[in-house]
Amino acid sequence: MRPRHLLMILLPILALLPWIPGVPPFWITQMNYIGLYSLVVLGLVLLTGVGGLTSFGQSAFVGLGAYSTAWLTTVAGVSPWLGLIAGLALTCLVAYALGAITLRLSGHYLPLCTLAWCLALYYLYGNLDFLGRYDGIAGIPPLSIGGWSLGTGPRMYLLIWLILLLALWATHNLLDSRAGRAIRALRSGSMAESFGVDLAHYKVVIFVYAALLGCVSGWLYAHMQRAVSPSPFGLGYGIEYLFMAVVGGSGSVWGAVAGAAAILIVKDQLQNVLPGLVGTSANLELLAFGVLMILVLQFARDGLWPVLARLWSRLGGRAESKGHDPARLAAAPELPRRSSPTVGDLVLEVDRVRKEFGGLVAVNDISFRLRAGEIMGLIGPNGAGKSTTFNLISGVAPLSGGAVRFMGDRIDGLPAREIARRGLARSFQHVQLLPDMSVLENVALGAHLRSGSGVVSAALRLDRTAEAALLREAARQIERVGLGDVLDQPAGSLPLGRQRIVEIARALCCDPIALLLDEPAAGLRYQEKQALAAVLDQLRREGMSLLLVEHDMDFVMNLTDHLLVMDFGTMLAEGVPADIQRNPAVLEAYLGGLDETWDEPGPGTVPADRPAPGESERPAGREVGEMRAGEAERPAGREVARPGEAT
Repeated sequence: MRPRHLLMILLPILALLPWIPGVPPFWITQMNYIGLYSLVVLGLVLLTGVGGLTSFGQSAFVGLGAYSTAWLTTVAGVSPWLGLIAGLALTCLVAYALGAITLRLSGHYLPLCTLAWCLALYYLYGNLDFLGRYDGIAGIPPLSIGGWSLGTGPRMYLLIWLILLLALWATHNLLDSRAGRAIRALRSGSMAESFGVDLAHYKVVIFVYAALLGCVSGWLYAHMQRAVSPSPFGLGYGIEYLFMAVVGGSGSVWGAVAGAAAILIVKDQLQNVLPGLVGTSANLELLAFGVLMILVLQFARDGLWPVLARLWSRLGGRAESKGHDPARLAAAPELPRRSSPTVGDLVLEVDRVRKEFGGLVAVNDISFRLRAGEIMGLIGPNGAGKSTTFNLISGVAPLSGGAVRFMGDRIDGLPAREIARRGLARSFQHVQLLPDMSVLENVALGAHLRSGSGVVSAALRLDRTAEAALLREAARQIERVGLGDVLDQPAGSLPLGRQRIVEIARALCCDPIALLLDEPAAGLRYQEKQALAAVLDQLRREGMSLLLVEHDMDFVMNLTDHLLVMDFGTMLAEGVPADIQRNPAVLEAYLGGLDETWDEPGPGTVPADRPAPGESERPAGREVGEMRAGEAERPAGREVARPGEAT
């Protein structure tokens, strides 16, 4: 049985629970509180579990929703439903202002700021006369719909759980969308920015989203309790909400419900059982509760929901398939494509770029040009500054001097997402995929800028056509690089070499004019390198410009049209592969004085399958810094770089 079918069975039982004979009223009250807490925790699942932003201040937003409707309905005499709208507007304004300021912080500073404004709002609630100070506001009217009062527990139960289920549905939809992929990529930092994700924007979006869920919970709480006071909106409750998210499973939407239910039920049972066990009325439930939670976190570090999912699988239940629907993708519209420059046109111009880290010059006035339909190699020993040069071109790191022009316009100083928007895509030296997302979703992240569907349309599931178009493009690029058999597999389950190919497919999904590939062949077997070279050669024939950093000399010499050699941040030589192979300075400083040259198939030729004498298959090309037996040592002061070390 699939989880969807199980949910269809449980929902009617959940809806009829208050009217089932023999159900104690306390159960309904407990379920009401589980629903209210789950709404707040759901926001933290998105904010903290998915987005990686720790907040202890969600209880303050619950208070904004509760106090807004309490004051408006008791003093101003407005409808509770208008109180909800006013509370949402106020919460959105406050959350946006706080998020714009505090979300710029990182590390432990962000949690400390959430502690500060949670305490500030708590003391504000308790010291304002018109809010009743610490006595609060009483006499809040019950909710009603068309004259039908919702003041009783069972009726409020239906409303609370209806709103909670709608929130779960909307959050699930949001995560399964273009915006959701961007939110899940927030932890990756520069990788997401390089594909057009505005990190600051999406951080504020999920911060406000979580605050609005807290506001709705506060509004429901006020009209269920018919009175509000500051005590439920203090720091202790903020910590408890976060604890519920962690215990339930901070990366799972349904973990919000599991965490809220587990914490509330365990706390209640401890209060009932402990006094009889220890023979005293001393308040020991917090101690016992803490010990139980430590055990949960020790043996279920991902939370309770993943444990429940695994248990369901062992009992014979089937997980909900997340595979793509080929028919739906085939029927999806194609994404628009940008016009390509004419072969031979100047695409990228790097003019005396420089990068200094304090007194260390990592890149020293490097200049070169890349034209349409050309593959250029950037080679040099480890530590030569190649990857730093990539970061300067793609906007990941700022220049200390010089200029970078792309399609005639200066792009140095622009953020990485704006450079990606202009048609410059890249891969990374160290693989940066989202391991829990499928290959298809990882590659679709590369097409982020090619669609404009937003958060609201995603949450309401109005973006399905645009989403299908993105996934169709992602599937096309995956097939293009020869990984069509792993579309629906988690990216983290693939070997390193295939993960690098996934990164190339993701970069191609940007519909780039120029492609920067940082060690694309690292970790690939010989035949895989042949297939990759064929793909890159085809891209060149289509007019795309490629700049690649690579340590495999056979791969580079047989594929590229033009080479630039770097050493200690400085350009050592530039020219066609045949000239670079015979350049004395390169042979001495870079290749360690090798007296053997490569075959010269000519610029741009796809490498042929040519095993070395006596070998059935050459596993990899000659690596940078590799020395032959009996070869002289490198000059004093220059260490031999080991293949695979970071640039």
